[in-house]
Amino acid sequence: MTNPETRLKRAFGLVLVFLVLTGCNQFDSIPYTPRQTPETWLGIQPFVEFQIASSTLLVVQPTTTALVYLLGMVTIGVGVYFLRIREAQHSRRWWGIALLLWGIGALLAGTSYEAFSYQIKCVGREVCIWTSWWEIGYLVVSVASVDAMLMAQAYACATGNWRRFLSRYALGNLVLYLITVVIGTLVPIQFLISFELLLIFSAPTIVIFIVQNGWRYHRFRRGIDIALLGTWAWLVLTIGGYFLYLISGLTQQLWRQGIWFSENDVLHLGLLIWMVYIAVVVAQRVKDENPLDAAPSG
Repeated sequence: MTNPETRLKRAFGLVLVFLVLTGCNQFDSIPYTPRQTPETWLGIQPFVEFQIASSTLLVVQPTTTALVYLLGMVTIGVGVYFLRIREAQHSRRWWGIALLLWGIGALLAGTSYEAFSYQIKCVGREVCIWTSWWEIGYLVVSVASVDAMLMAQAYACATGNWRRFLSRYALGNLVLYLITVVIGTLVPIQFLISFELLLIFSAPTIVIFIVQNGWRYHRFRRGIDIALLGTWAWLVLTIGGYFLYLISGLTQQLWRQGIWFSENDVLHLGLLIWMVYIAVVVAQRVKDENPLDAAPSG
């Protein structure tokens, strides 16, 4: 029988193929809220124009675009670093996979939420649409990234039945999310393909990380656990900072003054620091708890 890792990869691949093969016109029935026309879309956020040959290319939120693309490339670089130093460590391999997925997600998000949002969501339409396949891809690879981190955690911080449980939870969480996204894209149902649902699927995993490493550090006082606790604490603080800035309304106030800084910049700056921390503090410390205790085949 195949092990949870193989099933995780197959489930992810099959559903991605299914999503690609299904039609994407369903998104036309979900307009942006509040309603925006192509003209008003450019009136509510900063943008720059580039003249390329006889065509004009609009880049929306240019500074945020640069920052999120930088985050994507740095994250992919850290993922490659984990894979290069993985040796025989399953935990490092899964960390590498997780960060490669996270970096790809950042590039997808930056393309559709910021850089080319006008071309993707507005051009040729009377009313701009709410989401796109770029964003669906971002949601899927982001949840897959967190579940891959859980696979890494299963190898680095667990053995026996607990490792089996974490491995199966990662697989089940991803499969359930992929099914949810398929339903959300085909019907379509806005909440099922929203960032809020992504957080609902990811939050329990982050809680598992914090509780597990906290308990292990309390009991064993191991350096890897305090390093990982720092990882999860900074991630929570970064997400919290994003939401605090979002509800403050500062983005629109600064944009009106010509200062292009948004809640997404808070998020991306925090995640850049997070990536540096993972590369410097976590990467060399992560090792399999028991290399001979592999994930189960059942």
